Amino acid sequence: MSDAESLTRLLVSLGVRRGGVLMVHASLSGTGLGPSEVRDALLAAVGPHGTLVTPAFTPENSDTSRVHRTLVEGWSEEEIREFRAKMPPFVPDETPCPTMGALAETIRTTPGARRSTHPQSSLAGLGPRAAELLDRHHAHCHLGEESPLAALYEADAQVLLLRAGFDACTAFHLAEYRVRPPLPTQVYRCVTGTVGNWTSYEDLVLDDGDFAAIGARLPKGLLAEGEWAGRPVILLRMRDAVDNAVLQMSRYRTEIA
Repeated sequence: MSDAESLTRLLVSLGVRRGGVLMVHASLSGTGLGPSEVRDALLAAVGPHGTLVTPAFTPENSDTSRVHRTLVEGWSEEEIREFRAKMPPFVPDETPCPTMGALAETIRTTPGARRSTHPQSSLAGLGPRAAELLDRHHAHCHLGEESPLAALYEADAQVLLLRAGFDACTAFHLAEYRVRPPLPTQVYRCVTGTVGNWTSYEDLVLDDGDFAAIGARLPKGLLAEGEWAGRPVILLRMRDAVDNAVLQMSRYRTEIA
């Protein structure tokens, strides 16, 4: 049995639903498998009627992101102005997602893949439901009710953390939008349409700083846990993750806000 076949068998044993929707976050370093092999193993687990989704974020396309601020740190004002003037716009079918890892980029570039249109927080997917789940993404909503995350929640998607921690669990961002009273907002800036065309919009202040702690507090009964290539693999329903995260955030984030 090949390593890819072993991975598929593990995923099926954990409860990945054949014909279901699976959102995956993965760290492949040290596994001995390439991203295309892992993609194929995931697709084998969900089957021909299943749909695979991954974050395909592009924080580089923003001067309000940590990635951008780190990039221009130490630059002169003139250098920053020149860089901003030449910044290319986000193009769903073309713009890479280098910070999201090799698997995300492989899924994004696979023939037949779909990608949502948000210039900073897109998701990419493969499978018969990819278009349905990813086509709803308002340009002024990162990961809330007008994003694919809400569609994935409605579709009863599963979340797979494949050697990745809960700090990478994108589903928790949907919980941020559902906390009441609402959490603070901020202005975001990114490039759309044409080179150097910076646009602004207001949306929720997204903060993944407590995601690892939220994941650690999830009831163990909600998780299916295994191991692959020496690191944990966790599977759970997105609805369970989001609903529990809303309860946790409501106990302390609103006090901070």
